Amino acid sequence: MSNNYVNPDYVAEPEKMNVKKGLEGAVIDTTTISKVDPDSNSLLYRGYPVQDLAERCSFEEVAFLLYHGDLPNSDQLRAFTQKERGYRPVSAAALRAIEGFPESTHPMDAIRTGVSILGCEDPRVWDASSETTHDKAVQLLAKIPTLVAAHYRSKKGLKAVPPRDDLSIAENFFHMCFEKVPQKEIVKAFDASLILYAEHSFNASTFTARVVTSTQSDVYSATVAGIGALKGPLHGGANEQVMHMMLEIADPAKAEAWMLDALARKKKVMGFGHRVYKSGDSRVPTMKKYAQAMADVTGEQKWMRMYAALEKVMVEKKNIHPNLDFPAGPAYYMMGFEIDFFTPIFVMARTTGWSAHIMEQAANNRLIRPLSEYTGEARRTVPPIDSRR
Repeated sequence: MSNNYVNPDYVAEPEKMNVKKGLEGAVIDTTTISKVDPDSNSLLYRGYPVQDLAERCSFEEVAFLLYHGDLPNSDQLRAFTQKERGYRPVSAAALRAIEGFPESTHPMDAIRTGVSILGCEDPRVWDASSETTHDKAVQLLAKIPTLVAAHYRSKKGLKAVPPRDDLSIAENFFHMCFEKVPQKEIVKAFDASLILYAEHSFNASTFTARVVTSTQSDVYSATVAGIGALKGPLHGGANEQVMHMMLEIADPAKAEAWMLDALARKKKVMGFGHRVYKSGDSRVPTMKKYAQAMADVTGEQKWMRMYAALEKVMVEKKNIHPNLDFPAGPAYYMMGFEIDFFTPIFVMARTTGWSAHIMEQAANNRLIRPLSEYTGEARRTVPPIDSRR
């Protein structure tokens, strides 16, 4: 090596680095996929407000938008939908693995392992061409709901229900879980929730998937890493914790006192606050509307009365507003899903965002390798073993 060689990644150590814990406020790359618009406090997917997409589009249309940059026309949507529906079945080996997990297995662990199996079965795992990567993204969109539903039924001692190719993603998921498609109001609420959960810029799981992609690893590894990050209760697991909290409170009349006590004890209350939104999560009004629709359909109004009481105290006392997980938790519960499957449903939705970011990262890649400030011991000499403390 020449004496004139300079490591391009070397940065001279300053006296004190500007450390951004949790990367808060750090801008590390550009993206065309989504942003929170500060002027309207609205989350935009490729420029479209997500609340408009949730009301006017299907989840399939939004998946196409995230993958391609534009909403599909009728012909494009027909071709995309046909391709996705054809990819829904999973192998017998994958189903056997899902059904063979211990009863105590958390669904997120089952889905994480199921995606690894999909990667093992794909002979194109190292093919990183844009066409193949897009095809893998569609396969993940199609197959992950099948894996989630298979594990859902396995936990209940039931056999997996094969997917159908004449139903939407939302309708088919209900079919695979419950062997029936519910009324249109429930399907629409579920479909809207998938759209609202589909993408959220450089959140923890998406950033994790981009980091893995930056190493030139494969799509399945990046997706598995995203699932691992989403499992955490400070990220994807929050919607589960919201419903556990509501079940603990049980009675809407007790909600105000419960929240006051939690705040007095400085207890972490899931479903409130967000690092990006300062005036409330823009997705919440839409999801709250559909949670109320579920209460109207099921007659379970107590969860929405509890919602209102908890929200009132938190906003009045702390000026902290709900995030998307707060209405999504009771909405999924009223749809009939077990609580520990709320986050796997989140995976079904966020797969689209992860895939879009994986493709964007790969198209203009640079290895993500941040620095750290060392605060440990100063340089030391190794002592003889007999003189060590």
